[in-house]
Amino acid sequence: MKTLYLLGSAAPPVLGIAPVIEMAQVRGYDVCLGLTPSAARWLEPRLTELERLTGHPVRSAYKVPGADDVWPPADVALFAPATFNSVNSWALGLTSSFVVGFAAEAIGKGIPLVAMPCVNSAYARHRAFGRSVTELREMGVTVLYGPGGFEPNLPGERRPGGFPWQLALDAVDAMGS
Repeated sequence: MKTLYLLGSAAPPVLGIAPVIEMAQVRGYDVCLGLTPSAARWLEPRLTELERLTGHPVRSAYKVPGADDVWPPADVALFAPATFNSVNSWALGLTSSFVVGFAAEAIGKGIPLVAMPCVNSAYARHRAFGRSVTELREMGVTVLYGPGGFEPNLPGERRPGGFPWQLALDAVDAMGS
């Protein structure tokens, strides 16, 4: 069984993360869930349920130096939903949150990475965002953004078909092939 690190930041799709964990498990992954501090706060009432579902602690903070790692090593990682802040921080190497820090280090460790941003069209117009997506792609990250991936909607608009989790999990599967 391969270990998938599912990393999420505070965008609305993170609220529906439990079924995504189950879909990944059906595909044969041992899932470890990591969240930005804001995403962990959003999911706080359900963290115990998510830990039961994955069989691992949900992490949103760096471990104390010298402490044992509570997760098995990752075979692949999926950072979704990845917010404007997370994508830009990751591309710049600003690792103030555990999930961004893991993703940044995973590039250097050669751990296959898939990212699917979740930004509205106003954020997507910011020049830094496009540069960050390009930078991550140039570092070998599979970024599912644009045609065939996540396409921004208007601020405040809900996506009729929901967040395209299936595309993200298909890309994760392709990494293991």
